[in-house]
Amino acid sequence: MAKEGYDDVRRYKLDQVENNKKALVLHAYRSMGEEAPVTSNKTIEGRFTSKGKFGLPSTSVSKSQAASPADGQSITSSPDAIKHWADLSWKDVKVGDIVKLGRDDPVPADIVILFSDGPNGIAYIETMALDGETNLKSKQAPPSLAKRCKTVEEIAACRGLIVVEDPNLDLYNFDGRVTVAGETMPLTTNEILYRGSTLRNTATCIGMVINTGEECKIRMNANKNPRTKAPAMQTISNKIVLMLVIFVILLALFCTIAYQIWSENVEDKSWYLGHAHVPFSQIIIGFIILYNTLIPLSLYVSLEIIKVGQLLLMNDIDMYDPVSNTPMVCNTTTILENLGQVDYIFSDKTGTLTDNIMRFRKLSVAGYAWLHDFDLQKEAADRQKLHEANAEAETRGTKKKGKGKAVTRTFAKKPRKSTSHSVTETTIGSEIQTPASIRRSGSLWKSTARPTKAQPEFRTEELLKYMQHKPHSIFTKKAKFFLLSLALCHTCLPEVQENGDIEFQAASPDELALVKAAQELGFLVIDRPAKSITLTYPGGVDSEPLTETYDVLDVIEFSSKRKRMSIVVRFPNGKICIFCKGADSAILPRLKLASLAIEKASEVGRRESKRKSMEADRALRRMSEHNSSSPRASFTRPSMNLSRPSISRKSIGQGRPSMASARLQPIRDELDNWLHQREHDVEMASEDQDLAAYQSPRASMGRFSFASTDKRNSFQELEFDDFVDDSVVLDDTAVFGRCFQHMNDFASEGLRTLLFGHRFIDEQEYDGWKKIYLDATTSLVDRQKLIEKAGEMIEQNFDLSGATAIEDKLQKGVPETIDKLRRANIKIWMLTGDKRETAINIAQSARLAKSYSEIIILDHTTGEVEQRMATALLDISKGSIAHSVIVVDGQTLSEIDANDTLALLFFDLAVLADSVICCRASPSQKASLVKKIRTKINKSITLAIGDGANDIAMIQEAHVGIGISGKEGLQAARISDYSIAQFRFLQRLLLVHGRWNYVRTGKYILATFWKELLFYTIQAVYQKWAGYTGTSLYESTSLTVFNTLFTSLPVIFLGIFDQDLEKSTLLAVPELYVQGQRNEGFNIKKYLSWMFMAASGCMIIFFTIILEMHNKTYISAIGWILSVGGWFMWNILLSFAFKPRSSKTYPLYPVANGFLVHWGRNLLWWLVLLLTLASLVLLELGISSIRKAFWPTDTEIFQELQKDKIIKRRFEETVRAEEEGGEVEMGTDVKTSLEAAREGEIQELLDRPRAVMDGSADLVKSPVETEPQAQMQRSGSGHLTKRKFSTDVQNIEEFEMVPTRRAGNVPPKTRHSVDIAEVMGRRI
Repeated sequence: MAKEGYDDVRRYKLDQVENNKKALVLHAYRSMGEEAPVTSNKTIEGRFTSKGKFGLPSTSVSKSQAASPADGQSITSSPDAIKHWADLSWKDVKVGDIVKLGRDDPVPADIVILFSDGPNGIAYIETMALDGETNLKSKQAPPSLAKRCKTVEEIAACRGLIVVEDPNLDLYNFDGRVTVAGETMPLTTNEILYRGSTLRNTATCIGMVINTGEECKIRMNANKNPRTKAPAMQTISNKIVLMLVIFVILLALFCTIAYQIWSENVEDKSWYLGHAHVPFSQIIIGFIILYNTLIPLSLYVSLEIIKVGQLLLMNDIDMYDPVSNTPMVCNTTTILENLGQVDYIFSDKTGTLTDNIMRFRKLSVAGYAWLHDFDLQKEAADRQKLHEANAEAETRGTKKKGKGKAVTRTFAKKPRKSTSHSVTETTIGSEIQTPASIRRSGSLWKSTARPTKAQPEFRTEELLKYMQHKPHSIFTKKAKFFLLSLALCHTCLPEVQENGDIEFQAASPDELALVKAAQELGFLVIDRPAKSITLTYPGGVDSEPLTETYDVLDVIEFSSKRKRMSIVVRFPNGKICIFCKGADSAILPRLKLASLAIEKASEVGRRESKRKSMEADRALRRMSEHNSSSPRASFTRPSMNLSRPSISRKSIGQGRPSMASARLQPIRDELDNWLHQREHDVEMASEDQDLAAYQSPRASMGRFSFASTDKRNSFQELEFDDFVDDSVVLDDTAVFGRCFQHMNDFASEGLRTLLFGHRFIDEQEYDGWKKIYLDATTSLVDRQKLIEKAGEMIEQNFDLSGATAIEDKLQKGVPETIDKLRRANIKIWMLTGDKRETAINIAQSARLAKSYSEIIILDHTTGEVEQRMATALLDISKGSIAHSVIVVDGQTLSEIDANDTLALLFFDLAVLADSVICCRASPSQKASLVKKIRTKINKSITLAIGDGANDIAMIQEAHVGIGISGKEGLQAARISDYSIAQFRFLQRLLLVHGRWNYVRTGKYILATFWKELLFYTIQAVYQKWAGYTGTSLYESTSLTVFNTLFTSLPVIFLGIFDQDLEKSTLLAVPELYVQGQRNEGFNIKKYLSWMFMAASGCMIIFFTIILEMHNKTYISAIGWILSVGGWFMWNILLSFAFKPRSSKTYPLYPVANGFLVHWGRNLLWWLVLLLTLASLVLLELGISSIRKAFWPTDTEIFQELQKDKIIKRRFEETVRAEEEGGEVEMGTDVKTSLEAAREGEIQELLDRPRAVMDGSADLVKSPVETEPQAQMQRSGSGHLTKRKFSTDVQNIEEFEMVPTRRAGNVPPKTRHSVDIAEVMGRRI
């Protein structure tokens, strides 16, 4: 109760922070003697009220109470009132208030825009906290209000009527109207700002409040009555407690009946028991009191203690983010064990899976693809500088410490030589210095969706080099024009910072990435007034950059329906050109050679479908080979016979393996193969036709280097001639085929692709179109439709400029974490407010969707939702789909929810699918999905994770809520059960700490029930010898402190410190997580087995509870010593302290001087104690051994496997490789960094020249140098023997060459530990 009270106080404080935020509200003052007329109408009337109310004539809202002032009256202000903007708390903002927003200000309530000083009256709004979308939305005041509300005075004088809809949940639709001066216009979402939004890229915006408080859209979508969360284990333990209550009543009833029978047969016939009969009602109550301790009330008290201990142990340094200085935070201890039983994860996208950072990654122009990794090179150079500085500092420190020693030992890795590279001011005319080490190591970038895919593209550095050295080639002209289109086709606004750098304000992070890429490639936008764009771009090789101004004639904005945006510009030479960028489906039909383009795109699509089909078939075959998700399946096959010789990779040991190691090698090989199959997904090699799109017909010399600085070198001119083939550039068929192959590959790597086109138009055509477009933009009816029709007229007959690929950067470790969670049999759903294409791209890059996945899109606009779901359900049920992903949007989901048949079909399909993506989902829809899975799927544990205010509802609805302290704020982190800084920490939170907590809690509950039944069952057995009179076997004082002093520490230590498997094992083998999902750690069956063992034992066996703990540490020993030693100390204390005060208690329990004088000195008592203890320990161990030998669990198998040093190292290196990159095998490549450094040091010593003289003055050489001599010795009477001696490197057998016969030769002396027998050809 105290904890819940604290949570309420914490929530109250958070509410206060939100309510006391400040907003600018328009107020008016009058002279003290002036009185304003008062009206009784409950609508807002007049022009401007004394409290800043917007006075529109007969202004009303469909809910009049919400629209009226706080007192239900309106006060018309005097025209001479002084008006000003006053700071008001959000809680004091009322409906009808006029609020003013500045740049980056949050919106305090739902408001109608009255005025914005943005271009064309547009205000840019960020709604990431509402719907998760990263793109800024453009909002605009109704024209009738915008022209009348430019100043405070105009706002006060404006008279009108506003009618809005009742408060509801729908974020994507709004119905209302505004009437001003007899002119009525509709109100839609384009004119409304919702609370939870933020004003961006706009200096000032003024609006009128229409909804406040709980009636705002964001609050309507919130979960106002969050459910109380309880651990899933509690359900089972409550059932067991109920069973025990029934058992106690039955046991008491049995003993009472037995007493009645004994009383008739014995008590009535025994003269010395006269008048000792106990009535039925008293004896049954006595037995209930005697056996009530079978119901462990202390369970719930001790459970809170162990959860606090578990919480303290969850402060894992591996879940700490040093960048944001954020540790894992636990806001509740109630549901710690639920972390080990999760079946479904519902994840937000923006800020949870992604960093909300877009990076321009690839481009395709004139049939050639280029990789853009300037940002990665800069980061690598910075890291290398830091590493070199650290290494240098460490070396200096080591030398100081080791001064005077012959050899200084350091284990730091040698840094690679590199030069730093800055890309901020890159131009074609500048020299491009690429770090040599980076260039040698290949591409710094790899796809998160297809990490094994090679990156054959050239780099943009080489593109700039080529354009620099071949400025007049056809390819260079096309490439320059494409880069120019990147710099012109956008709506970004450049801003010069104080330090001179240029930053861009963009409505979309995609556009920002494109403009920054153009800047890095030399085309820099330096100014953008209202109707022009000024940019600089490189001139010739030795000339200065050129500055040109392009007139912006028109901009046709992007929309989700058009899927493209266009800009019409006038070049400095007077030519008019339209640039268009958009999705390939929108640009392809509008190309000049559309039929050829569609044909080539279809060919690429057919090849891609063939590849996906082959990968899916291979994945299905793999799935059939591994039907069981249990790790033990691979270790119970006949192939795991220990006598089988090794057929796989080498062991980690460098020398000859021991016999035990040889017997274990087949198991290691099988385990390594089993892990390798699960760590790597199915992927087919690219076909020759696909690879041909990245090669030049002349490229017989391979890929060329541009490292030479001699610009006029004739050989390099030859390389440039072979680098790009102009015949390919001029061949439209080849360019189309290669470009669409590039785009297909970009998309398969999880990148967001755009196609660019352009067309020059004459003045006459433009003038005719301009009139149509101007009429469309000024129309008051169906404006958007008319604009789209006008755009359709001019967006035709494009020439293909090129294609781009943008990376929506994922958080570090997201794909690997999702792979681990999927291997742990956890299904992951992505719920986002973003659009469908973006959601699918992120799903592919995060590996929610695989390259061969069957993506099933449910769209209500097609009218085939039911048929599509039925077909998919049938295919998945038959097992004909290797990996299925369901994609559904919010509107379709609403229609599914409204139809019971469709809803039932949808959830049947969603449960069978591998992943589900819900796009355009409102916060209430997210929470609804979580609730339906939680309630409709029995025994499933749901987890919701997000970082924004729009995720709070689903976080509260799930069994476990995880908040990420991300860029959308701390709302989700504050309200969640647990908060982490990065999504990747989720695997440690669940797979390690969640599973540990589940196993610990399960063992604690079982051990508590076991000890209670074990201890008090003896009371029932004793009743036979006490005539079923309810006499207690135990002395009353000792019985009272039994649970407190003698049995609390062992079970508490078990529940806090037990670790059945090591962290590295659990991370390397996520399949072990299924134990919690299947309730294998605590269930009725396991409870009955423990109770059977309790019934088969006696009290003393309790103190062998230590055997249940897998990790036997000093903490376990402390618990055992304190419990067992405490029992003996208690007996000694009773011997001194117990004083019999009556003749009734002392004869019954003669404990005074009992242990020290009477039975404590009796050898027979000690013998019985030891024999009883030994027999019961043997019983416990015997049954446990038989069970582990014939029916082992996955946990027990891996407990044995991790004892092997090589296998343990494989697990550890798997975890390390995930963080640092690279592949790991069960072979000699698996070495710790310390061992690798030591081997390098030893090799360095071996490479030094040595000349050490022995006593015979003979030259002693290294064993390698003595090979000829050794061969002569072998040819003689001597022979070689092996001798092992120690080295610094563990687990490596070393040998020394020692001739057994000395034929006058001095035996060679070895200075270093090497395998001499192997050097000498293994001829011993």
